[in-house]
Amino acid sequence: MKRTKFVTLVAIASTIAISSFLANGPGQAADPPKAITPLERTRREVRMLDDIYKTSIVLITTHYVDGKDSLPAGSAFKALFEAVKKKGWHEVRLLDATGDPYEPNNAPKEGFEQRAIAKLLAGQSAYDEVVTEEGKQYLLAATAIPVVMDKCTLCHENYKGLPAGKAIGALGYKVPILD
Repeated sequence: MKRTKFVTLVAIASTIAISSFLANGPGQAADPPKAITPLERTRREVRMLDDIYKTSIVLITTHYVDGKDSLPAGSAFKALFEAVKKKGWHEVRLLDATGDPYEPNNAPKEGFEQRAIAKLLAGQSAYDEVVTEEGKQYLLAATAIPVVMDKCTLCHENYKGLPAGKAIGALGYKVPILD
């Protein structure tokens, strides 16, 4: 039953957010859209995805995580991120910023991910770079994840006592830049 409610909540939150974004974009009136570059459009897409994913994780944690036996929202979203990648939309993964990852595969990889984590730990809320792979351009982006609620410490006891707003991780994105 809980899993059905969880899936329903994710679907509703995603539908509302995407519909709102497609209708007007965040905080914009229904004026004709201004011309933006493909890179600016991709950065905007990352901000939208980041808002959807983080809002959904908080909602799910708030309403469906009751204790250590509950399915952690992070685990559910890792499955979602894999499904999104398999469908070819974009890539996103959880990155550790504490130096003590909950799961070893959350450790930042050499290169962009390590540079991004360093920037986030220095106080930036986001960091990005453009790369070219096999003739295609991608935006690599990372956005900070701070501990936002006490329930986070049900699974992550090492987060107790951290200063408010300190990055404990990031969402790392790889999004194609399309013309």
